[in-house]
Amino acid sequence: MSRNDQTILIVEDEPSLIFTLRDTLENEGYTTLVAEDGNKALQILDETIPDLMILDVMLPGMSGFDVCKSIREKKLLFPIIILTARDQEIDKVTGLNIGADDYITKPFGVKELLARIQARLRRNLDYHKNRTDTLHLGDVVIDLGHSVVQRPDGESIDLTTREVELLRFLSGFPNEPVTRKALLEHVWRYEQSTSTRTVDVHISKLRSKIELQPDEPRYLVTMHGVGYMLKMKDHR
Repeated sequence: MSRNDQTILIVEDEPSLIFTLRDTLENEGYTTLVAEDGNKALQILDETIPDLMILDVMLPGMSGFDVCKSIREKKLLFPIIILTARDQEIDKVTGLNIGADDYITKPFGVKELLARIQARLRRNLDYHKNRTDTLHLGDVVIDLGHSVVQRPDGESIDLTTREVELLRFLSGFPNEPVTRKALLEHVWRYEQSTSTRTVDVHISKLRSKIELQPDEPRYLVTMHGVGYMLKMKDHR
């Protein structure tokens, strides 16, 4: 019997590590799938969506980074844990920026890996339990399930996966200030605050889609010295 019917897709080309991961995860009650290269992983995703993916970076042909980017472009939001021997900070930042949820370097401890898997699965379950699929900001309707903004003039604008995640997180704290640090940790999954304009750049792009007057935002507002607030009601 699988663990709550949870399936983990292992994308790895090293036979001994595949064996270790499968044995460890199946002993914990998970169902496992294996792809030995990126193209095979994407083929599997055309038929089955796992609960979590363990993804090596250095794969034959298509790199793990490219696999991760492709998955997020398809707006698939299951957790991705990158597992690799590359331990430079730039690699970690790259992985997190393109949508990975966690990053573990080889060699790794099995207990630590299992703990991180359980944490990501638990967070993902809580996220889906509490998710809201439609936001109404004045006359603007945002369909988060389909990643589309419907503006009052009839124009439809697509949202990126990151923009959807930003809105979901901010909408969990309606009319409350949310710090840049919190956004970096929960949307970009940074483990510590970093000096970056990443949040500000994404907020600016998001405003151009959801605000009728982006230069004078009414809904996605800046809280100077703190971060941002999503106003769920139109305060005139």
